[in-house]
Amino acid sequence: MKIFALSVLAAAGVSAAAPAPDRVALRLDTSEADSVLAILEEKAGGKPVSDASWRRLFGSEPYIRLKKREDSFHVGFTDEDFRKFVLSEDLARMRGELESTLSRWKSSDLNAGARRVLGYLPADASIRASVYPVIKPKRNSFVVDTSTSPAIFLFLDPKVPPAKFENTVAHELHHIGLSSVSKPSETASSDSPNVAAAREWLGALGEGLAMLAAAGSPDVHPHAASPAKDRERWDRDMANFNRDLNAVEAFFLGVLDGKLDSREKIDAAGMEFFGEQGPWYTVGYRMAVVVEKREGRAALVACMADPRRLLAAYNRDAAELNAKSAEKLALWSPELLEKLGGR
Repeated sequence: MKIFALSVLAAAGVSAAAPAPDRVALRLDTSEADSVLAILEEKAGGKPVSDASWRRLFGSEPYIRLKKREDSFHVGFTDEDFRKFVLSEDLARMRGELESTLSRWKSSDLNAGARRVLGYLPADASIRASVYPVIKPKRNSFVVDTSTSPAIFLFLDPKVPPAKFENTVAHELHHIGLSSVSKPSETASSDSPNVAAAREWLGALGEGLAMLAAAGSPDVHPHAASPAKDRERWDRDMANFNRDLNAVEAFFLGVLDGKLDSREKIDAAGMEFFGEQGPWYTVGYRMAVVVEKREGRAALVACMADPRRLLAAYNRDAAELNAKSAEKLALWSPELLEKLGGR
């Protein structure tokens, strides 16, 4: 970090990653979680929580941005709501687990994940983000402000070991890095609303690209750092690749042919492919692996700015594999590529 001295960062609960290429600037800001844990410690000691402790929490950067994000979805909370959550007995019982989890996460090498991800990004991509492990009522994690001031919020989950935390951050860093790249317009003025919607939804296959980038290689299992149940679920879902590719194609054709006749219906149908890690992840991942193994990583990276190129490259490489193997990979139809303006 060039903005603050390291000593100031440490005092504020913010750490800078180890020296990295100029294309990477990461901040690990734990000030919200640190403030919550300090309040829990005061409470456990039988002391009334000081006003200064509450001011430190409510003035922390992660808390301010979290509250702003929740307000934007019209599900915001007040400081008083959050105060009640922090003072709840349920959270008090989790204090020890949360403290040890935060301590382990602080030791994570997020910069290593960023370096892996850079290998799966165009040369003009940059990764600049704040990473916020937070203690909050909702147990979800998400990314905000990718085009202005990217930040990754991660629920401080005692069930998540540091290696999984690092992998999740790396996955999100790929999205952030890709969003920094100048890309050709997804739509043209002559495109119908349905063509424009289909091209936008093609970007969801980027979840699979991020899985590969976070792993760092097609030879590393994308859930190498995950609990066994997550790896087993992924393997089961990957076995359904052909079925899922065909289902995703049916979705795109339904959009292009007007069978999904409103943006609300299009988006609702597209969201179904996310699941826990559904076809947007598994189909996108398998396609990316096929292209990288057949044509090399540079060829895969060249497809990232325009997902239509990824579909065409995958079809070309999968057809070659199908000619030599008993296993037959599903292909995207010429009809779909033509309607999308595929190359």
